[in-house]
Amino acid sequence: MLRLIENFCAVLFLTILTQIGGIAWLIALFFRQKVFVFPLTYTALTAAAVWIAPSFGRVALNCFENGPLQVQSWMYCALNRNYVTPELREVLIDTAKEMDRQYPGTETLVLDASFPFLDGFPLLPHLSHDDGEKADLAFFYRDETGYLPGATRSPIGYFAFEPGPTDCTPRWPTLRWDFDAIQPLWRDYELDEARMAAVMRILATDARVGKTFIEPHLVQSLRIAHPRIRFQGCRAARHDDHIHFQL
Repeated sequence: MLRLIENFCAVLFLTILTQIGGIAWLIALFFRQKVFVFPLTYTALTAAAVWIAPSFGRVALNCFENGPLQVQSWMYCALNRNYVTPELREVLIDTAKEMDRQYPGTETLVLDASFPFLDGFPLLPHLSHDDGEKADLAFFYRDETGYLPGATRSPIGYFAFEPGPTDCTPRWPTLRWDFDAIQPLWRDYELDEARMAAVMRILATDARVGKTFIEPHLVQSLRIAHPRIRFQGCRAARHDDHIHFQL
């Protein structure tokens, strides 16, 4: 019974984290050396997902691209969180190209997007990202030497919050984590305000984009007010560490 519970928890955890990891674990259970079989099976399923996902209306963002548009970390690709609809991919490519045109050498970094299959399948801890039509972008940073291409304050682009006033009061349940204890661990970079304002205006004026989420204090400091730039609400995750936008 204990082993059954352990396997159930493993399947549940891997499915929540990667969508197809639970299937890989179930297949590995048929082999004695499942510890070795699982990574091989998972890798094979991950590779196959790239070819199968278009049947579900999604395509994988290129994890080895070195151009203006890049996936911020190999982790997002390894966890199958780099899938978008073809239209959203075009928006991302166009946005990155326009950023590079306005500010040559700019690298636009994608964080979480969606899983490869099934509309409505949640990409936790996000409240959305379940249909291939949403994606997160990393902030742009600089230091005393200037713009830092491809740099983020935290290793995964999330949870390095920019301080500022908020009208949100502590409540439960909520995904509005502050992670105060780990903030001193992040790199001491500053926001590249010019590039931040530019990318927000590009997204806001793209007719294909429905709305963009960022914290109100950044809207004010960057002077980027627009009807398509909105506050995500106090129960959702903070958006002063990344940009969320959707078709």
